[in-house]
Amino acid sequence: MATTDATADKPAEHVAPFTRGSIPRHLVFNTLMGAIGLMALFLVDFADLWFVSQLHDVDATAGLGLAGAVGFFHLSLALGLAIAAGARVAIHTGQRDVERARSITATALRIGMGMGLAFMLMTLLGAEPILAMMGAEGRTLELGATYLRIIGIGFPLQAGTLVFSLALRGYGMPAKSMTLTLTSAIVNAVLDPVFIFGLDMGLAGAGLATLTAFVASFLMGLFQLRHHYSRLFGATGGRWSVLFRPKDRRADMKALLPMAIPITLAHLATPVMTGYMLAVAARFGPDVAAALTVVNRVAVVAFGITFSLSGAVGPIIGQNFGARLMARVRHAYEAGLLFATGYTLFGWLVLALLADRLPGAFGLSGDAAALVRLFCTVTAGAWVFTGMQFVAQAAFNNLENSRFSMIYNWGRAVLGTIVPVEIAIRIVGMDAAGILWGAAIGWTVTGLLAVVHAWSIIRRLERRVAAEPAA
Repeated sequence: MATTDATADKPAEHVAPFTRGSIPRHLVFNTLMGAIGLMALFLVDFADLWFVSQLHDVDATAGLGLAGAVGFFHLSLALGLAIAAGARVAIHTGQRDVERARSITATALRIGMGMGLAFMLMTLLGAEPILAMMGAEGRTLELGATYLRIIGIGFPLQAGTLVFSLALRGYGMPAKSMTLTLTSAIVNAVLDPVFIFGLDMGLAGAGLATLTAFVASFLMGLFQLRHHYSRLFGATGGRWSVLFRPKDRRADMKALLPMAIPITLAHLATPVMTGYMLAVAARFGPDVAAALTVVNRVAVVAFGITFSLSGAVGPIIGQNFGARLMARVRHAYEAGLLFATGYTLFGWLVLALLADRLPGAFGLSGDAAALVRLFCTVTAGAWVFTGMQFVAQAAFNNLENSRFSMIYNWGRAVLGTIVPVEIAIRIVGMDAAGILWGAAIGWTVTGLLAVVHAWSIIRRLERRVAAEPAA
């Protein structure tokens, strides 16, 4: 299955489509394809919380939030590897070396599913101690542990699905990538009310619906990537073994791990940050922990397209960097920043208009409701700079500078969240609102620094490529 023979006669738009055509059109299309599936997932996650809140059990809501933070930790671990694989796929696709891209995908799939299996065993054996460390106790601990064990069974499949999804994006197939997340969202949305209320399973039913969605999206990923390989490589690419068989695993690891390790470490910062904020909220009682759970879910629905945008701009940057088209790289970065700013400002406006209605929709009152209103009207504005940071980190990852993605994501978690929150609560003496105020200030600063740094790297690479001798 020699790539040179299989793809040499194919036009560039078939092998590396992002190296031709309008950058804004590619960006909008990629973002739209990612947003449809991703926002569907976020909306289902949001509905998950709403369904559980209708049980009128604050312990169940808090348990969902704390267990979900642990699940988010695994998601971030797998996503870091998948993003690295997608970046490598995009770069090699831009160089028209799709066989190397295929091999790297197979290696990443093996690593990701292996890590998912290890994480599954850890959650099955240690759900209670993990949640207890986050401040869960009593019924919150019991309910959260049950939910965590159920979704943990699907962690290997979730990791495999993420590799499939990001690899398809790297190949320039955002519509195929979208079908994975859309499948997961539809299955979860249909089964949530059936299991939670129809079968009277409560929070355990929400976990079972999520597990079923993991299975469905993994199977969709298998079929979509196999279909793409059949188109690229003919009959040889249609074999199922091609998805899991690297050509040179040692070379793949050498190329993948230096990028995957810092990206993975970067993404682990987010669940650490989220878990910390929930743990601090738990100090103020289950009502505040439930409020922070609502804030987290509301944020990903309101600003979820920024996650899709970072995944959309990355492959465009990667393919054009692989093809040494640095003017297009710079154009993609600028377009991504503009899109992120406009969208997050719009999302903030929508939240401000809904600020008085959202707390009641989730059964929150008193101080818990005040926290949600504070986020919607004021501190959600920090997401303008967080969205810009996501675009900057996509540039770091796809320009072979992923260590800076790690530095800025951990900077956002530690210097941008933990430090200012602790100052607000312990030194300034604020109540639970200090969680939101401290994070908002820190996220604004780290976002601005990341944007400027990524811009300087693009300009430096642009000068370097311009000085290279013509081929």
